[in-house]
Amino acid sequence: MAAAADGPTVKVSKSQAGTGGSVTVSGTGWRPHTLLMMLICGQSSPSRGVIGGTNSCANADGRAVTTDANGGFGKQLPVAEPPVPCPCVVHVAIVTGATADADAAFKVAGHPVKALPAESTGGRLSMLTDTRLDGSSGLLTWFGAPPSRTLVFTIGNAGTSTLKDPVFQVGTAHGVFAPQWDEQQWRGTLAPGKKAQVKLPVELSAGAHGDYVVSLRYDGKALAEQPWGVGRPWGVTLFWLLLCVVVPAAVFRIGMAVVDRVRPPRAGGIRHRGVPRPVFRVPGLRPPEAAPSTTSATSSTLPWFTPDFDPGATADRLSAPHDDSSTSPTTPTTKGPT
Repeated sequence: MAAAADGPTVKVSKSQAGTGGSVTVSGTGWRPHTLLMMLICGQSSPSRGVIGGTNSCANADGRAVTTDANGGFGKQLPVAEPPVPCPCVVHVAIVTGATADADAAFKVAGHPVKALPAESTGGRLSMLTDTRLDGSSGLLTWFGAPPSRTLVFTIGNAGTSTLKDPVFQVGTAHGVFAPQWDEQQWRGTLAPGKKAQVKLPVELSAGAHGDYVVSLRYDGKALAEQPWGVGRPWGVTLFWLLLCVVVPAAVFRIGMAVVDRVRPPRAGGIRHRGVPRPVFRVPGLRPPEAAPSTTSATSSTLPWFTPDFDPGATADRLSAPHDDSSTSPTTPTTKGPT
């Protein structure tokens, strides 16, 4: 039985089967090479969809299937009793990407049947466009502020009466965890055959990061899913790194200052602040200020020169040799007769 004539369709090989059997589910009009999930759900109808969401389905016995290049598929599905009474459907939905689903009426033999709950309004809401998330993260989000976006989509009223102030459920899920739902009411009136754009705020917890999925449902029926990649708040990481470096350095400096103030000076030990530097004198050497002003005397009393290596003495030894005797070698000596 087809769920829609102008979109994705679903057909079941049998209209009724008992638990333990199986049916062949086929479909056309889907996106090529797309992963689908097939489930048997209770409290549902092709016109109203799965009222209780996937909580009304036999999730443990579902099957995944991938469409071919033409957007078609065919696979067997085991028959299992859903957790809620029938009327039941075989529900097929896209797992990732733009949301699309279709239902085919099906009866689980021997399973209880209960009338569907009355519709909250006479109108029938339908999604006309895919959802999108508007907005961007600011500087505060980089330091751990709650990320926020605006979920934007267009709805239409496919019913025969006016749709007024519909209440949507917006859920956010991280990883494999179940979504956390939040009811949000859209203020407006939608006449039959009309459409309107809806904007709903979405906010995560402080410091949230990673891959999230924003889900939208109305009257218990899932309408859309939108992936949301949230960047890591690197400002928080930078803050903790600086804290781990600055605080130990400050504590170390304070501790050294306290030790330097409290510990008394020790003789022959390390000099501390406020303790005068000892003056060491070498015996036999005069202080620099008492040294003679002449060049020869200064050079001969320098501590790194010994008397034998006095630069002045060296200069005298390197000069030309001369005779210190009183007789000049050039004056001839007269010898008397012997």
